[in-house]
Amino acid sequence: MTLTSYIFGIASALLILVVVVEMLRRHLLRERHAIWWFIAGVLALTAGVFPQTLEWASDVIGIEVPLNLVFFVSITILFFVCLQASAELTRLEARTRTLAERVALIEMELESQRERSTDDAD
Repeated sequence: MTLTSYIFGIASALLILVVVVEMLRRHLLRERHAIWWFIAGVLALTAGVFPQTLEWASDVIGIEVPLNLVFFVSITILFFVCLQASAELTRLEARTRTLAERVALIEMELESQRERSTDDAD
């Protein structure tokens, strides 16, 4: 590993962590959504600062090429991010449907009251 790639790896990982923390601070990202990005940043920082841990982990797991472990972990984290986003989307769709039904019932009730008040006025 060259010094340039070593510094680039550490800087990239730190950038990920800074962006996640800044988005949390500005309330652009909620904590439950940021957890997987934070885990990815910490893992990237660990692999950047201690590249031998990547080689050790790939040996323990039985992966011959350490870069394949990086791809596997990255895909796994992205899978969990997508799964979490899908669960949130499902929950929001259910809430939207419930709210639309409530609004329709309120509109029907309001229309019914208008008709009664019109009939009473005559």
